[in-house]
Amino acid sequence: MPFYMFQGRYTAAALKAMVDKPQDREAAARPMIEAMGGKLHHLFFCFGSEDVVALVEAPDDKAMAAAALTIGASGAFSAGATTKLMTPTEAMAAMTVAQKTAAIYKPATS
Repeated sequence: MPFYMFQGRYTAAALKAMVDKPQDREAAARPMIEAMGGKLHHLFFCFGSEDVVALVEAPDDKAMAAAALTIGASGAFSAGATTKLMTPTEAMAAMTVAQKTAAIYKPATS
């Protein structure tokens, strides 16, 4: 199954709710991801522009999009982004295809 990285920013109201009543958000996210056929590998809270990052394995793009839509529609996030990830083996396969097509592509600078 493909891997995805979800990054999100909580709303002020969601952050306040977690400060007022600390809660395990990984335990809340896991059943939803499993219901769409996926697996939550890790969920991290973080410093910086994002509040949370999750590493998710999902059956396909449609399933991961459904999970992201569910999270977005909850109202607990002010922003989010999903990035599809590749294993080194998948990246090397892409590099092999690029190696074969590199001579065909004419960049705008030439």
